[in-house]
Amino acid sequence: MSTGPFSTDTEETVTTTTGSTMTLFETEATPLSEAGQRLRNSAAEMVPLLRQEADEIERLGAMTPAVLRALDEAGIFKLAIPIELGGFAVGARDALEVVSELARGDGSAAWMGFVASGMRMVSMFPQPLVDDVYSVADDHVGPLCVGASVFSTTVGAARRVGDGWMISGKWAFGSGCKHAAWAAVGVEFEQDGRPGRGMAVLARDQFQILDDWKVMGLSGTSSNGITTDGEVLVPAHRFVDMAELHQMMDEAPQRYSGLAYQTGMRGAMLTVCLYNVSIALGMALGTLECFVEQAAKRKPFNLPYPTIAEIPSVQVTAGKARAMINLAGTVMRRHADEVDRRARLGQDFEAPEESEMTMDLVYATRLCEEAINSLQVAIGSSTVALNNPIQRFVRDVRVLASHGAIRMDPMAEINGRQALGLPPFAMFAGGLAQVAS
Repeated sequence: MSTGPFSTDTEETVTTTTGSTMTLFETEATPLSEAGQRLRNSAAEMVPLLRQEADEIERLGAMTPAVLRALDEAGIFKLAIPIELGGFAVGARDALEVVSELARGDGSAAWMGFVASGMRMVSMFPQPLVDDVYSVADDHVGPLCVGASVFSTTVGAARRVGDGWMISGKWAFGSGCKHAAWAAVGVEFEQDGRPGRGMAVLARDQFQILDDWKVMGLSGTSSNGITTDGEVLVPAHRFVDMAELHQMMDEAPQRYSGLAYQTGMRGAMLTVCLYNVSIALGMALGTLECFVEQAAKRKPFNLPYPTIAEIPSVQVTAGKARAMINLAGTVMRRHADEVDRRARLGQDFEAPEESEMTMDLVYATRLCEEAINSLQVAIGSSTVALNNPIQRFVRDVRVLASHGAIRMDPMAEINGRQALGLPPFAMFAGGLAQVAS
């Protein structure tokens, strides 16, 4: 019997990390579309390549040519692109499964799937801007457009001049910028005596990439800062007033087909969150796979067991870690399916629902992080070698969980206020007032 906002009438049999099968109750949404299945299979086939190239990805601070081309040929950068523009416009469940498969191989490579999610918003911009961005699609390898400090508290500046805008500034966290043709950046402006927030889309020759992405994890995401050399002229059609963003998002179902464009504003926000947290799920699964393989081969240092796998405390750790991963995956899939179900019905989420579900996803990410850390500690000092993929998963998930959109305590405060019946903060993301009101 189905009760509450989630329906649980259908079942799905899935393969676990150890090869056994188990039955999960799913919502009424179809678990994966045909395109989603193809994309997930392609992502799974890439896992050996991603693990092989992971060291070089870290060294470069970007995707290697082989990985970038593999991602491109698999269609990863088209996950959120409209079907009408040559993409797949996948729903939340498809995105979750595809990106988590990539993350089994490498977190930085999976982050490119998260970068790809930004094309949903870009595709909702006015048509002349969309035409500009997609004019290079046939020949470009990599993400067409990336974002940098779009919703941040610190952004660039814009001033109106004739038929365009003069844009200047420095923007942080331009993930994927080394591979992008365009970059959308946040700006402040003043027009008719009123301040505003906007977004300008810069061509690749209008911004420089800073050598400032030197971090402990996810270092291959090319999340460098970008800057302009003084002011650059952006034509008026490549400038968007953020006050108009909500209306643009609401018009999505009329402009494009595909499940990605049937979600409401809050459904879209949850989908982006799912793109993000799915990386944690995939890395946790990848860690468990590596753990099982290594524990069966390595001998303990000061205990009489033939292998680490035969140590009782290691068995306890493995059991707990797998349970944490399974629980996290169940929550993520359940929420992804609910996003898709409502998209098919043309329904969006209320603010309290979105807040609660986001917090669930953040907590699921914490479970993945705890699972990864516990497995690393249990297997011991061999995992600290830089050629051991487990240490990279540990570092990458720490950085992922530090991302402003999914940090535990700030999100718990936002959700806790809602749970206690207190008024929500009148802001969105890093300080953009009431965009999603």
